[in-house]
Amino acid sequence: MAKLTKNQKLALQKIEAGKAYTLAEAVEKVKEVNYAKFDASLDIDVRLGVDPRKANQMVRGVVTLPHGTGKQVTVLVLCNADAEAAAKAAGADYVGLDEYIEKIKGGWTDVDVIITQPAIMGKIGALGRILGPRGLMPNPKSGTVTMDVAKAVEEVKKGKIDFKVDKTGIVHSSIGKVSFTPEQMQDNAREFISTLIKLKPATAKGTYIKSIYLSSTMSPGIKVDSKSIDA
Repeated sequence: MAKLTKNQKLALQKIEAGKAYTLAEAVEKVKEVNYAKFDASLDIDVRLGVDPRKANQMVRGVVTLPHGTGKQVTVLVLCNADAEAAAKAAGADYVGLDEYIEKIKGGWTDVDVIITQPAIMGKIGALGRILGPRGLMPNPKSGTVTMDVAKAVEEVKKGKIDFKVDKTGIVHSSIGKVSFTPEQMQDNAREFISTLIKLKPATAKGTYIKSIYLSSTMSPGIKVDSKSIDA
């Protein structure tokens, strides 16, 4: 097991072992124990009472965070020529089709989100081996395959993110920055949890939200009392 650094030890000393903090206390604690010299991300990990191996218990969705992610999101729109102007006006960083498909085939994936139209998916299917492992493959469920590419660009730029439960039953996502105010951090966390609750599969039995942890990019996880979140 790797040895803890001095900063990691100091951070752990400030967290009461086994304690579940209220959401308000947890975001303050994240700020207190963060020792990164950059504007670290605010991360959330939620363990769900689902079995992701069963198709009817897969939890996947999108959420628009009230205060955004704090990150500059780079968007590529792969679309027909008649939609290019609207995509650019909406704030897309890259807009085109065949030239970008060729760039991606050559290994270029220097974007955070790819948005496209249903009619274009046939051309993009061959890129699955490149885009899939990087989480960049457009998907109708995440709103990145749509007739209205301009609207999709606007939503992503405002803080729309997609998420899905992993094979261990945990949903992990970045929901802001440590530089956000405590109120902004709480708002984003509540919106995220609220969305998860709305997506509860009808077949999920027992406790749905099993645990919630907040952390910064390099800090220990801080357990949050789920009862303190009015979602």
